[in-house]
Amino acid sequence: MVKTIPFCNSEIRFSDTGKGPAVVLLHGYLESLEIWNNFIPLLEGRFRVICPDLPGHGKSGTTGEEHSMEKLAGSVIAVIDHCGIEKCFIAGHSMGGYSGLAFMELFPERLSGLCLFHSHPFPDTKQTRNNRCREIVLVNQGRKELISKINIPKAFAPQNVVKLKAEVERATEIAISTPGEGIIACLNGMMKRPSREQLLAETKIPVMLVAGKHDNYISFKDVARSVRLPENATFVALENSGHIGFLEEPEKAAKAISEFVEENIVHRAI
Repeated sequence: MVKTIPFCNSEIRFSDTGKGPAVVLLHGYLESLEIWNNFIPLLEGRFRVICPDLPGHGKSGTTGEEHSMEKLAGSVIAVIDHCGIEKCFIAGHSMGGYSGLAFMELFPERLSGLCLFHSHPFPDTKQTRNNRCREIVLVNQGRKELISKINIPKAFAPQNVVKLKAEVERATEIAISTPGEGIIACLNGMMKRPSREQLLAETKIPVMLVAGKHDNYISFKDVARSVRLPENATFVALENSGHIGFLEEPEKAAKAISEFVEENIVHRAI
């Protein structure tokens, strides 16, 4: 079921399916809740799965010139409050992971666990900020389709671009439909986000990190070497994935999330 609720003088759209412990899937930059369409069925038999369109993406409204990760986290709270959910497990893809970390900082009592799905706790590097600034220029020039047509195929492992042609095309269509003002607002927010490395390293909340061996955006080696995970965290390597493993290896990714939630959240609550 897809619903829309008010948020910051605009609105947030989200889907709500399944029953059980709440799992919130947060999409990444240039994505929408539809990016999870083929992944949700792998989880909804065991969990209540909530998928918002984060502000500025999909059919959720843009609320200003900058969407901070804290604002995105606030939109998630608005959704789970509306759904009557006390605690949720968040799996955040890329930008969704940055939002999940902001959620952890702001609302730790509402978080049962966090999965960083091709994401990390570090601020943007100078090179990444420069790339985001170039994308803002392209959007202002009316060339946002070019961003989608370059960024989305690059998100897949090289061997999957042809093999998963339908998934690449669908993800590209979703990206192209992202409003220009929403793209700019989220780029501005990502550029200004702080480091949450220490927060992640010291949290007592169950954490898992999922990384793709062929990720063109977040180096697998850098993540494995540099991210300080808390004690008893789980690291999952997707051998045949780039930056979008829930489309490249959906069964393996869903199994890892399901088992993590069952072991670290459901069983501990009994």
